[in-house]
Amino acid sequence: MTTQAQPIVTDRSYANELDLQAIADLINACELVDQLEQGASVEELQLRFADPDFDLAHDLRLWEDAQGSLIGSGWMWIPPATDVQDGYLGFKVHPQFRNRGIEVQILTWAEARMRSIALASQRPIHLRAGAREHQAERIALLEQQGFTINRYFYDMALPLSEPLPALQLPAGYGVRSLHSNEVEAWVELFNQSFIDHWNFHPVTLEQRQRWMSDPDYCADLDLVAVSPEGTLAAFCHGAISSKDNARTGRSEGWISGLGTRRGFRRIGLGRAMLLCGLAQLQAKGIETALLGVDSQNPSGALRLYESVGFRKRYTNITYCKVLVN
Repeated sequence: MTTQAQPIVTDRSYANELDLQAIADLINACELVDQLEQGASVEELQLRFADPDFDLAHDLRLWEDAQGSLIGSGWMWIPPATDVQDGYLGFKVHPQFRNRGIEVQILTWAEARMRSIALASQRPIHLRAGAREHQAERIALLEQQGFTINRYFYDMALPLSEPLPALQLPAGYGVRSLHSNEVEAWVELFNQSFIDHWNFHPVTLEQRQRWMSDPDYCADLDLVAVSPEGTLAAFCHGAISSKDNARTGRSEGWISGLGTRRGFRRIGLGRAMLLCGLAQLQAKGIETALLGVDSQNPSGALRLYESVGFRKRYTNITYCKVLVN
């Protein structure tokens, strides 16, 4: 990693929505160089920053050069604590200002943010960040700053040009869209489905309602499996980002969530729900289905996805720095 002279920069907190365009411009300038498919618009940032666990006053920081142009930004997502208080850091530095000290300033700010939380918490404090497997400079930066690898996630793709495997539901089960009066039941279903997964953080009713307020939310991609007794037993949530597809010129959709409640596993519901979700994407003219999976998922999700034809596109690496034991 080469080091250049440090520019004169100042950092500040978020002021108002006038900052959003500058943040979007920074993200898009980075995307032109990095090609991570991580573009942004003001509307998307408004939705992202509306997360109930996001504190605009404290979880977003901006770095500007001597002319007042935005050249770096860091943002934190700090979910409610479990047995550990996690903080997830995302950050961007303009390509013309990289490796000149701004990245270290962002990491220092993130550590200070988490240590301020530690003062009121009796839990271990973990700062987390990520990198793509090919981002050598970011990986070197994180490791030099004391972060260590603790998980690998695969981004996978499946062309939808061919017929899907035949769908087989367990006897007596049905699949349908989630009803508007079942949102709270869905939250309980989700949490019961993922409670035994690595680094689980419960979803709240408020978060689920926010997802449904997304302009791209589509009710017929929000599927549940219902047991013969009427219990919500499994779910598959699909998503199509109109803005992502407009940026890339491709026709892609996501399997953004797939889970089976405890007590209903090993009877084929996961595969059936996955195929239902893929069929819905296919019916909407989507050409490629995408998803992300924990490479060490204990439920065998990776094998399931590979069995229907998904193949890895790239690997995301999750890093962690323990700030307080």
